[in-house]
Amino acid sequence: MNPEIYILGSSSATPTRERHPSSQILKIGSEKIMIDCGEGTQSQLIKFGIRHTGLDYILISHLHGDHYFGLIGLISTMSLMGRKQVLHIIGPPPLKQILDLQILHSGMTLKFEIIFYPTNPGRQEFVLSNQSFELTSFPLKHRIHCTGFLIRESKKERHINMEAIQQYKIPVASFKGIKRGENFVLPSGEELDNALLTFDPEPCRSYAYCSDTIFDTDIVAYVKGVNTLYHESTYMKNNQERATLYFHSTAEQAATIAKMAKVGHLIIGHFSSRYDHLQPMLEEAREVFPNTDLAEEGEKFMLSVTKEVLVHS
Repeated sequence: MNPEIYILGSSSATPTRERHPSSQILKIGSEKIMIDCGEGTQSQLIKFGIRHTGLDYILISHLHGDHYFGLIGLISTMSLMGRKQVLHIIGPPPLKQILDLQILHSGMTLKFEIIFYPTNPGRQEFVLSNQSFELTSFPLKHRIHCTGFLIRESKKERHINMEAIQQYKIPVASFKGIKRGENFVLPSGEELDNALLTFDPEPCRSYAYCSDTIFDTDIVAYVKGVNTLYHESTYMKNNQERATLYFHSTAEQAATIAKMAKVGHLIIGHFSSRYDHLQPMLEEAREVFPNTDLAEEGEKFMLSVTKEVLVHS
């Protein structure tokens, strides 16, 4: 099953009548990863029928409130609902102190463990991996320390070629190793190359998330060739000076990064509240990179570059 991206929030610093602060969920393998958790994220989860019970990873890009003010409320709800499983939180080092103070002074007693992974705002860094995905962080240039995230599917097992397996009478007990890429030695001593016994697995999908950042071509090296890139586009190009002043990007600049990085698909978001209508922003980006979509709330994107509208609960 292809990874899926659920858009929960796409507004910049302040919410609007139609848009909430940044948050989205990436479903990859058996895991659900929340990326940023702005104010109102819990309400969006309820609205779109997404259960937080399967949520084990939360990534926070930086400590501007529109990217994490919803986090402590979500943690509180998880505890009140009897959560027992570990919650992994990845974010800027000061976030742990903030959460510890909020938990302490609110008298909250958590029924589950939080494992915190500090991100490094200065360089690209491997964070963690499991059976479903591998996570890397990379630096972005914003007014405060900020990191982007690259999430790749974990390496998949090769597919058994049953015709070859039957031809060489290979026992089922050897399948596990063969799917991992091992060769097989026949009783005669002849070694069969793994390529004779298996087919290539499906390509591993990848998703890159570029939160708040000024236009920065250094990003290209970190996200080159990903299936889908999310890149902020707070402003349109007629407000480029304002974008530069506040360390944000325009739709045209986001599309330029996507084109330079030769990504498969671009999603733009983090829209300024000054824009009531987003179609002109989409058109601006598509002039540079045609395969662009808006991060409109309630939409679900597949990394195979299709999208559908989430059903409201």
